[in-house]
Formats: sequence, C-alpha cells, structure tokens
Amino acid sequence: MQQSFTTIIGKAVRALAQARGGGSALPGLFVEKIDPDFIKRTLANLPHGVVLVSGTNGKTTTTKMVVELLEGQGLRVFTNRTGSNFTRGVAAALLGEIDIHGTLAADIAVLELDEAHAVHFVRTIQPRYSLLLNVMRDQLDRFGEIDKTAALLHTIASRTTDGIVINRDDPRLFTPTFTDDLTAQLATYSVAPKLRTLFPSDDEMRGPSTKKDTANSPQLDNTCLESVEGAHATIRFSGKNHTVSLQLKGIYNVQNAVGAVALTRMIMGESLDTTRMLASLSNVTPAFGRGETLIINDLPCELVLVKNPSGFRLSLKSFDPSGYATMIAINDNYADGRDMSWLWDVDFDALQPEGVAVVAGVRAYDMALRLQYDEVEMLQVEPDLTKALHQFITGNPTKPKRIYCTYTAMLGLRKLLAKHTSVEAVR
Repeated sequence: MQQSFTTIIGKAVRALAQARGGGSALPGLFVEKIDPDFIKRTLANLPHGVVLVSGTNGKTTTTKMVVELLEGQGLRVFTNRTGSNFTRGVAAALLGEIDIHGTLAADIAVLELDEAHAVHFVRTIQPRYSLLLNVMRDQLDRFGEIDKTAALLHTIASRTTDGIVINRDDPRLFTPTFTDDLTAQLATYSVAPKLRTLFPSDDEMRGPSTKKDTANSPQLDNTCLESVEGAHATIRFSGKNHTVSLQLKGIYNVQNAVGAVALTRMIMGESLDTTRMLASLSNVTPAFGRGETLIINDLPCELVLVKNPSGFRLSLKSFDPSGYATMIAINDNYADGRDMSWLWDVDFDALQPEGVAVVAGVRAYDMALRLQYDEVEMLQVEPDLTKALHQFITGNPTKPKRIYCTYTAMLGLRKLLAKHTSVEAVR
C-alpha cells in the first residue's frame, strides 16, 4: 500500500515538475521526505542487485558505458542517467521507470553516486558490486582534503558484498591501507606503464610518481589499457589483447572504458560474451555535456564538462583548439563547488594560439584573470550565459565551437542551445 501511494504521488509531482521545466531531482527529494525507504524497497528484489560507480572524475560517462555493456549482454538495466548523482536523483529516476504499482522491470541497477551521498546510500542498501574510479581534488569546500574523499570511497567498498573494481593506478585506492580489510572479491583496472604520463593521478600532477604496486597485486585479476592511438584502444584481459574503436572523445574516457570493461567482466563472470561486450563499447556515445556534440548552423559545438584541476587539464590535453572557437563558462553554484581557487591549478597555455572567444558564467571575471596570467587572449567577458552564448554563436559563424563549462553552466547552456538545435532531453 505504501509503495503504491508513494508511486502515485511521486509520479504526479514528477509530471508537474517537468511541465514547469523544474529540476530532474525535485520529485526525488519529495519522495525521500514522505517515504525514506522508497529506494530500498524498490531495488530490493533485483536479481543481480545494485552496482555503484563512484569517484571524483568520470562517473557519468563510465556509468553510461557499464549500462550499455550490460544491456549488450541481455540484462535489463536501471540507471540514474540524468547525472544527478545524489540519492534524490536515484529516487527521481525510479519514478520515471516504475509502473503504477511501484514495480521496477529490471535485472540490475547501475547507479552513479557522489562520494558523500554514496556513503549514506550504502548504510541502508548494500551494493553487490562497486567501481571506484579515482580520488582527485574536487569541491574541497564540501569534502575537506583529498584523504577524506578516499575515506568515503573506502566506506562504499567496505559495504559492497560481492565484488569491487579499483583503479590500480590511483595511489590512494590501490594500497594495503585501503584494500586489506575489504571482504568482497577484488579486481583492478590500469594502464600500461608506458602510458602512465597520459593518465596522471592527483599526486602525479604535482610531482613525480611515488606509487608502489603493493596491494596484493599478483593475486588480482587486472584489465589493462595496453595502447591507445586516436580512437583505437587495445585492452588486455584474460591473457589476450582486444582492440576496439571508441566514439568517445577525450583521453580520460579511454581509461574510463577500461574500468567499465573490468566491472562488466566481474558482473557477468563466465557467462560474459566478450565479442558482444566489445561491440557495445565501440557504440557508446558521450553522456550529455561530457564531450557531447551538438550541431549549430551546420557546424559542431562540443560541450566539455570541467569541475576540478585534473579534469580540466585532461580535457585541454584531449581536445586540440586549432581551428575551434572556444568559450569557457564557470559557475560557482552548490553543484559546481563554491571554491573556484582550483582554476589556478590548471595550465591554460594550450589555448594561447587560438585564444578564447568568450568567457562567461558567475565567475567569468575570475576565469578571465586566470587566463590573463597565462597570456591567453580573450575577446569578450560576459557573465550572463544567454548574452554570452549569443555573442559566441554570432561572433564565430564559420568555426566549429567548443565550450568548457562547469556543471550548472552546462545545464543552462543546454537549455539555451535547444533554441538553436536539437538537444537530447534527459529525463
């Protein structure tokens, strides 16, 4: 009775919020208030249980990959695909998938969760599997120092029942301190030593690596990126190399793909169809706002989410600015993180040859000052996103475009761009 009541009321609030253009997580917040056990009860009977994907960078795209790889294996997968990675986002996504009786037609749930909210989640719902991506400096105004983030991920791992996949190359995750008291089966993913400079950990971005491979590494199954050239990657597991072509842009997404493969291998076990898994991987397209390409006046316009120093650095390394008009939009709303001092940890020299056409967002002038110190030419600084986007599009009619943006700036820009082109609605 409680499930049906919550479902009916929740679906009504969801429909009203959508009609008014409200946020995707609002119905979930409402449901959490009136029925705190809604998520636990709805996910309780999934045959393959719940999978959590967490870490600082790459959660949304990696989750999308895992979902599509598992669907390629024939599983029905529920996920919080809006990228709202708080528990309210999970509740809101469930309202869109369950029937009027509150029943979810799925075999497995694959959820991306913010590190802090994942800790609250696992206190009531133990995940069967988890994938831990990395620990980077991100929103330190929320979490405190970086070791606090590692501690949050350890809590997730300690509550996972069947299997944990860990980034072997992250010095705060693949250590005896992190792994020795975990009871679930462990597996890892990594990149070959010759590729390590392409995928620096947080520490390596600030100095030479001091990492030692000491966390019981000989006994653990490892999925490894052996080589990458353009859109082609060679991934090694079970003693064999497998080459795949990726549609995803950004060098960081290649590493995320290896993590997704490692998790899929663990979940599927001996029933894995490797050929189908690699075919699914080759067809994955970017998650919204994460290298997503829209078409404006017959020219591509790419949206690249940036939210911390490592992510911004890797994005600048991944996307060649030559021939592109560039815009940077920086907000400091809660979902972006209030402390924007991290912009000073990013090297913007790569943008010098082309410059930046427009700097926008609430913290536009902070961003402009940072670019000035790196001697990057800026044509316009306009905090208002609507005005800035208009200037960007009309001022660069013949160039492909790329916009680096924080999370809330990305959401605002997608709404504005929908007036100019087809933009996928994410429910």
